[in-house]
Amino acid sequence: MAENQIGGQQILLLPEGASRILGRDAQRTNISVAVAVASAVKTTLGPKGMDKMLVSELGDIVITNDGATILDEMNVEHPVAKIMVDIAKTQDKEVGDGTTTVVIMAGELLKGAGDLIEQGIHPTTIIRGYKMAAEKASAVLNEVAKKVDINDDNTLQKIALVSMGSKNVGDESTKAHLSKLVIKAVKQVMEKSASGETVIDHDFIKVEKKSGGGINDTELINGVLIDKEISHPGMPRSVSNAKIALLDVALEIEKTETDAKIEITSPEQMQAFLQQEERMLKEMVKKIEKSGANVVFTQKGIDDVAQHYLSKSGIIAVRRIKKSDIEKLSRATGAKIVTSLDDLNDKDLGYAGIIEERKIGGERMVFVEKCRDPKSVTIFVRGGNQQVVDEVERSITDVIGAVSSVMINGLYVIGGGSIEIDIANALRNYSNDVGGREQLAIQKFADAIEVIPKTLAESAGMDAIDTLVQLRSRHRSKDGGVHGVDILKNNIGDMSKQGVFEPLKVKQQAIYSASEAAEIILRIDDIISSKGRAPPGGPGGGMGGHGGGMPDMD
Repeated sequence: MAENQIGGQQILLLPEGASRILGRDAQRTNISVAVAVASAVKTTLGPKGMDKMLVSELGDIVITNDGATILDEMNVEHPVAKIMVDIAKTQDKEVGDGTTTVVIMAGELLKGAGDLIEQGIHPTTIIRGYKMAAEKASAVLNEVAKKVDINDDNTLQKIALVSMGSKNVGDESTKAHLSKLVIKAVKQVMEKSASGETVIDHDFIKVEKKSGGGINDTELINGVLIDKEISHPGMPRSVSNAKIALLDVALEIEKTETDAKIEITSPEQMQAFLQQEERMLKEMVKKIEKSGANVVFTQKGIDDVAQHYLSKSGIIAVRRIKKSDIEKLSRATGAKIVTSLDDLNDKDLGYAGIIEERKIGGERMVFVEKCRDPKSVTIFVRGGNQQVVDEVERSITDVIGAVSSVMINGLYVIGGGSIEIDIANALRNYSNDVGGREQLAIQKFADAIEVIPKTLAESAGMDAIDTLVQLRSRHRSKDGGVHGVDILKNNIGDMSKQGVFEPLKVKQQAIYSASEAAEIILRIDDIISSKGRAPPGGPGGGMGGHGGGMPDMD
């Protein structure tokens, strides 16, 4: 029970069972939690990063080194830990890559802030210094960024391979195969807006997965893969030069919304009623046939009688398609989604070179392929078991984000810890010009940025301190080389020659998100929690349960 004293009189502020942590203690607690979260994902960074195995209460197993997935599956309880999870999710949604980087940076920024607070520097001063450092870091990124042509597949593939580098998805040839598929997919769905800007909607790159085969069996389908089967056994299993009707209407007799009563007094009336239903369904099929369609996809159901007539007409039908899949089919085939059969005509139909039902991993799936200029495509992921398939899917999602970012923004930077050394050196010079107590915060920001090359070195089994010292002294050599951590040779190497490139947008988003998260957490000097209070009459009375303490990380 939290309480204050005013004029010697005790004033009760919070209900029984609540807890309160004030001032320096609150800041220490928050910083410790944030650093603990960062430590949980730190070892996953880089091509030689380690994986985490996460087992749910139900026994489901996830093996991954994807930062956002690890934090999401950890099911953290502490509110500060949830902020750290949120920045990883934001990074994932905004740019699709760099989730581990942003969490590690935020943890290091808070760790550095904790040291300054212990020296008596006020959090407001630290926050001001961090804001200045983030702006300067962004300016440095823009200065050293290089342009890339969207038709330069060689550079795009290098960016894709770096994004995929930390994932355990096979050897170099496998990663090259996957990266080529992603680049093709992104280019296929890319469009120009009215203002001339490049627009890439990730929703139209469908990633479908099925265990079985090897990772190299993963393929790009110029169309859409529907995880459904053809609705009637009498229908053809495949059709070439398909004319496709997309329906948002049920091919069945809908029940009335209001209460209705039909009175039948003889077998003849019953027979007439059933025949009328059959005639209505037959009429629906005739309208489809009249339009020229030989394939029907509908979001709603298809009556058994309607399936029979469709089958007799040689029309393939697939029912209960998800709304998102219908939209993808529309973008891939050029078909319009029709809500009334009366309006269906040949202008509403789409085209696909082939539509075929195939049995994959014991399940039947419908492949819509060889579309003319599909603006929606599918990457069909295969792998030896479910864990491998899931990790390949996460890897492809990251690469889609990285490649899209660089194609929209048109800029990339040299990776391998190289750009971080650039930023750190510039920040230290900048801090001398700023002066005052903010200077110390900017220097701590520079130290936090250097955690990336430091962690890359640690993951590779190199001495982190020696690596940092060498990088600072040899970073930009006289011959124009840009040095970073060479993971494969366990040494310092020229990252520009090795083609270690990363999207500018990913780095900028990581710096801004980490800085803002640190600023939010540093502003907190009072934690009030009423969670964990036992209900009246519960075990141990009013002070039972968890004792009202702050919830810990799970």
